[in-house]
Amino acid sequence: MTNRERVGAALSHRQPDKVPYDVRFTCKAREAMARYLHDPAFSDKIGNCFSFLRPCAGGSQYRRVRGELWADEFGVLWDKSVDRDIGVVANRLVSLEEAGTFRLPDAGDPSRFESFAGEIAGDPEGFFVVSIGFSLFERAWTLCGMENLLAGMVVQKPAVHTLLDRITEFDLALIDRSCAYDIQMVRLGDDWGHQRGLLMGPQLWREFIKPRIGRLFERIRARGKRVMLHSCGKIDEILPDLIECGLDVFNPFQPEVMDVRAIKKRHGRQLSFYGGISTQRTLPFATVRQVKEEVKSLLEEIGKGGGYIASPAHDIPGDARPENVAAMLEVLQSQ
Repeated sequence: MTNRERVGAALSHRQPDKVPYDVRFTCKAREAMARYLHDPAFSDKIGNCFSFLRPCAGGSQYRRVRGELWADEFGVLWDKSVDRDIGVVANRLVSLEEAGTFRLPDAGDPSRFESFAGEIAGDPEGFFVVSIGFSLFERAWTLCGMENLLAGMVVQKPAVHTLLDRITEFDLALIDRSCAYDIQMVRLGDDWGHQRGLLMGPQLWREFIKPRIGRLFERIRARGKRVMLHSCGKIDEILPDLIECGLDVFNPFQPEVMDVRAIKKRHGRQLSFYGGISTQRTLPFATVRQVKEEVKSLLEEIGKGGGYIASPAHDIPGDARPENVAAMLEVLQSQ
């Protein structure tokens, strides 16, 4: 099978020739792995099943301001002196009082999509995913501040609705333009959870997030593409809501905060799962033998009958042991 056929079978809940997999790295982990393998280009040889496209203005998510301070296209400043992959928000760009008036970037900027056609043509057997990060809640809090947004959901509801509506319209425009290309799926990234539950709780999530995420899912499906959601944390209590909204693939499927086997049993006919390999316990702390046993078990149990993309539960963190990462890759590649 090609990657496109293999992933398509898995997401249609049919058994592919082998379980598709996708492994991504943070900067620190990639550097450690390159040293361990004596191969700076090792990540190009993994055999990942997804090819990601990102609709970033000018082809880049950030521009350097000075030193390790970077700006995104909205004008949010990110300090990358510690976290080189994403960074920490270093300003507050918008107040909730400005929710209806602040300037949004141009979703139709042609530079966002100028690489799409060439990348797709260069890999006709690939499974292409357009990734739209910070898609709703995350975009809102990076603009106005986490505390302000969460408090606003209680005491400034109209302003929060306005802010989220404007972000939704921006995302819909990105979706429309992205789905004009020969892609197979759109991934929305929007972290709603922590280790114990939803940041805003289920009631406020259903009031503010669900109607809008439903619109985004609906637009993607109307364009004939599959829908993936990345949302970290313990959010399994709203999986039925997400199924109702039309979700196809849930990521990162964190075993530290949810029982992945029970969830596959409960929702596996309606959802596919992408993730499941522990980045908080197994890759940093397990033995090589334990890593191999865990990965084999996930492939056999969660991968049975399709509906699974094997992967670490997030981009591999810097504290993962390289020998454990190598053991995981050995099992995935030797199927």
